[in-house]
Amino acid sequence: MSDVDPSSNPPTPKPPMPSDTRALGAIGGVFQDTVAERDIPRKQVRSWAMWDWALQPFNTVILTFVWIALYLTSRQFLDPEVRASGLLADGSYMNCNDSRYLDTAYCHGLTDLSEWWGWANFAAGILILLLAPVLGQQADARGSKKKWVLGATIGIALVQFSLFFVEADPKFFWFGAFAVALGAVVAEIGNVSYYAMLSEVSTPKTVGRVSGLGWGLGYIGGVVALIVCIPVLFGLGQDNPLAYKLVAVICAVWTLVFSIPLFRNVPESPAYGGPEKVGIFGAYVVLAKNLRKLFQTNRQTFWFLAAAAVYRDGLAGVFAFGAVLAAQGFGFSFLEVIVFGLAANLVAGISTIAAGRLDDAIGARKLIIIALIGLVAMAFVVFALRDLGTIVFWICGLLLC
Repeated sequence: MSDVDPSSNPPTPKPPMPSDTRALGAIGGVFQDTVAERDIPRKQVRSWAMWDWALQPFNTVILTFVWIALYLTSRQFLDPEVRASGLLADGSYMNCNDSRYLDTAYCHGLTDLSEWWGWANFAAGILILLLAPVLGQQADARGSKKKWVLGATIGIALVQFSLFFVEADPKFFWFGAFAVALGAVVAEIGNVSYYAMLSEVSTPKTVGRVSGLGWGLGYIGGVVALIVCIPVLFGLGQDNPLAYKLVAVICAVWTLVFSIPLFRNVPESPAYGGPEKVGIFGAYVVLAKNLRKLFQTNRQTFWFLAAAAVYRDGLAGVFAFGAVLAAQGFGFSFLEVIVFGLAANLVAGISTIAAGRLDDAIGARKLIIIALIGLVAMAFVVFALRDLGTIVFWICGLLLC
């Protein structure tokens, strides 16, 4: 690919998709593109991948390693009396990984916070299930994927800005939980249209490599974002609510600034064929018809999409509770959670970029099977050997990444 001026070449007309791929929308568009050797400017590819970099602080800092795990589900949101009950004579707090303290009100309170966050995350999953497919259909039909990504970017930034107002008080717990859950919904809706734009920045021969570049840059962006936030967290102290408020603002600004290249340099995807411009409720009818048609004409793809949905739900659970499990289940300290977050994102970033090239080399099917076997195996090992302590979580967690 060469750095050519996109304005110097007129866009290549896209033929209508064959009827048996229309149920796939933009996914079908990627693999049915008849222009396999388009000269796509590298600037467009890099600009597309930068959106993953822009979004990653929400996933890494807010959702996984810092804001939820170290703030919202921490003792700062316990009732003052319950929090005081966990204070030991030496000035430290009970370690709920220690069996002596499991039945205390303090540890039960922390468990309740994690459970309540789980319910908020569950509600987010239901909304994603209901909204993402039909909104994706709308974006496909109207050729407005870039607009949906823009709306999602603004929404995620606003959610992160709103976290500045979450005080370290039990009364603010649900405000914080539902704000982050709403951000997760908006992020997933944005991801639907973002990955549908792959057809504008890749060819069938490079789709794995380009997709892997986006994912990899996202994870590496998570490492950089964590490094940027560390001086704030350690400078103000882990028990200072202002530290987490400022971290949320940093993440919001990051999202806005680094998403700009996509909107400046990547063209809007065209509308694809099929029953297009219907309302939201009509889109559910279109979705049902498309799924039925896909089941009848391409059952293998139907079951792949169903399995992918279950897989993504499982992966969302890993991201939502991984650091919470490390902190509360394995007794990771504040510093250990941060260091693990850095290591996990670095490992994931490098391996994802490599996996994109491996995808092009051996095929997606083999790569998916290998990855799934590894994920399940590591999860079982963490569960079976949990009594061995933090070393098990370190090894299996990084291998899982």
